[in-house]
Amino acid sequence: MASTPAQTLPVEKAHGTGNDFVVFADPDGLYDLTPAQVQALCDRHRGVGGDGILRAARTADSPEVKALLAEEREATWFMDYRNADGSLAEMCGNGIRVFVDFLVRHDLVALTSGQTLPIATRGGVRDVTVSNSGHYQVDLGRWQLVDTETLVHVPGLDVPRPALRLSVPNPHAVVIVASNDELDALDLSALPDVRPVPEDGVNVEFVVPQDPLITDGVGHIRMRVYERGVGETLSCGTGAAAAALAARHFVGDAAPHHWRVDVPGGQLSVRMFPTEEGEHVALSGPAVHVFATEVQV
Repeated sequence: MASTPAQTLPVEKAHGTGNDFVVFADPDGLYDLTPAQVQALCDRHRGVGGDGILRAARTADSPEVKALLAEEREATWFMDYRNADGSLAEMCGNGIRVFVDFLVRHDLVALTSGQTLPIATRGGVRDVTVSNSGHYQVDLGRWQLVDTETLVHVPGLDVPRPALRLSVPNPHAVVIVASNDELDALDLSALPDVRPVPEDGVNVEFVVPQDPLITDGVGHIRMRVYERGVGETLSCGTGAAAAALAARHFVGDAAPHHWRVDVPGGQLSVRMFPTEEGEHVALSGPAVHVFATEVQV
């Protein structure tokens, strides 16, 4: 922190399909968290506990994203997201829904059903809307297929398996497995062995198509995920999008553009749609407030 002695910081705990976060508002830019402080707050035994930190900062006062206001002047809030180990991340699909819900509940923004709110992130500006059901949808923007032959191995797989690499904009490696039993048997207690080793790390998703794969034009898959900087999590929003994109890729031309993705923490919806700049992918799901407290930082 920039100031001493310790200050009292109001924080909240919230989650999106079990992907949980410590959230706080910092409109005046008073809290420059160090990796050690992020780790302490995210510690599940000695801290609040979470897969990461969501800090609500003013875009205009955040040098790393201030230029985004030239692209979208309404993106006045910056989602400063840190993984549980203190490392930075480009985006967080579950986190941005929790982030917007936090802003709405604290009257920091006004957002009604059908309206769009642009949010500045390290991955660019992302648009979020809210539905009548209270679920939030985020347009994750253009996705990219990474042309790299990748092999992944974890305990529970007999041999290394090929992975499809995607940017959403977080980096992902998606492995298709044969059955629910094989998915359940994977040991994700340690970082999967990814070759070649990604320079900036990678989230690794293990996915199994469900039976039936397609119902009423909607695809259905199940996944588990190991998040860089965190470990296995109950959910990963950009990972769910990457998993659905990979499933569509392998199914081929007959594949739908709407997918239901089962994660250990619940269910997410993914939709691919065309835009003038290329295909975008959108993610929708719940944002749940758990509790509010105060911590000394």
